[in-house]
Amino acid sequence: MLESIGNFLESTGIAKLFGLGSNTIEDWSWLKTIIMLVISFALVYLAIVKKFEPLLLLPIAIGMMLTNLPGGGLFHLDFFIQEHIDFGQVLHDGGLLDLLYLGVKLGIYPSLIFIGIGAMTDFTPLISNPKSLLIGAGAQLGVFVAFFLALASGFFTAPEAAAIGIIGGADGPTAILVTKTLAPKLLGAIAIAAYSYMALIPMIQPPFMKLFTTDKERKIKMTALRPVSQLEKILFPIVVTCVVGLIIPDALPLIGCLMFGNLLNVCGVCDRLSKTAQNELMNIVTIFLGITVGATASADNFLDIQTILIIVCGLAAFCVSTCGGLLTAKVMNIITGGKINPLIGSAGVSAVPMAARVSQKVGQEYDPSNFLLMHAMGPNVAGVIGSAVAAGVFLSWDWASML
Repeated sequence: MLESIGNFLESTGIAKLFGLGSNTIEDWSWLKTIIMLVISFALVYLAIVKKFEPLLLLPIAIGMMLTNLPGGGLFHLDFFIQEHIDFGQVLHDGGLLDLLYLGVKLGIYPSLIFIGIGAMTDFTPLISNPKSLLIGAGAQLGVFVAFFLALASGFFTAPEAAAIGIIGGADGPTAILVTKTLAPKLLGAIAIAAYSYMALIPMIQPPFMKLFTTDKERKIKMTALRPVSQLEKILFPIVVTCVVGLIIPDALPLIGCLMFGNLLNVCGVCDRLSKTAQNELMNIVTIFLGITVGATASADNFLDIQTILIIVCGLAAFCVSTCGGLLTAKVMNIITGGKINPLIGSAGVSAVPMAARVSQKVGQEYDPSNFLLMHAMGPNVAGVIGSAVAAGVFLSWDWASML
């Protein structure tokens, strides 16, 4: 009886946490685990109380908590950071989150989410004003600045620096797709940084918007967008998919799914599929994606100098991307003779529609009768395309030749 009780006590999570019969106490790994659990609780607080990207931050927080509770065996990052994954090992020895993580590792979840995003996105402002693509492209500046910044730090390889740089695209699924391929060990830190900064866009962007624009520029009223025909709406996703696919084939998983979702919405004959993509499919995949990405943030690979640098580079990427979009819009305003309000440039990052709403809010602070939302949506959805293209560029590079 006493032996059974002893075996039970040794099998508890508390015993495993403090390493009864091992050297866990001496190497302080228990403290790292407790810190990670506290971080997961903090993320739960931010998601529920502060409402910071709760649909993804809450699943990420729970995934982080589950993977750090000792003895659960739900996730094993070692299975997925090898050059060649032993799927037999994953199926035979893996836990629940190992099996769900296959959807991340195989690139399934990010692409399915892009179908939902496409179904919910209105590309009409971009079709009506194609010049918005230039602003979306300019807002990708932070991606490449953060890439070189991370590379120059000396703490990251070139592929890892690319995964960090894509945070500047302000697109969570894109960052996850690039990271799971180029730097799977950093997935937890990069995903958390990306979604945290996306939630903080209303705080990060306004100071730069006011710094790079004048009072006169902020009050510019833009003319109404031209009407877009149904034929244009249908042709747009088809043309974009073909053009991007022919130029950057590695961007097709994201661009193809994004445009397919949009085509379901605009074609007028697939309402049931469009609603499913926007609701049931999006919600299910979001749960799986969030909880498995959070599971990669274990104490062993999260609490180190690299995580701190990822957070710093991620913030730099967001700030530079915002400035890149603003400067591009400012140049376009000069070229067009004062017809473009530079505030819409900040919406060139991919956080739809939050960044466009920030442009609207800041614009109305200086002129309550100014409505920039629809004009800002053009650069905003262009940013989605731009971040996917930037991801395709990184995925297509021959990293072996750079090592």
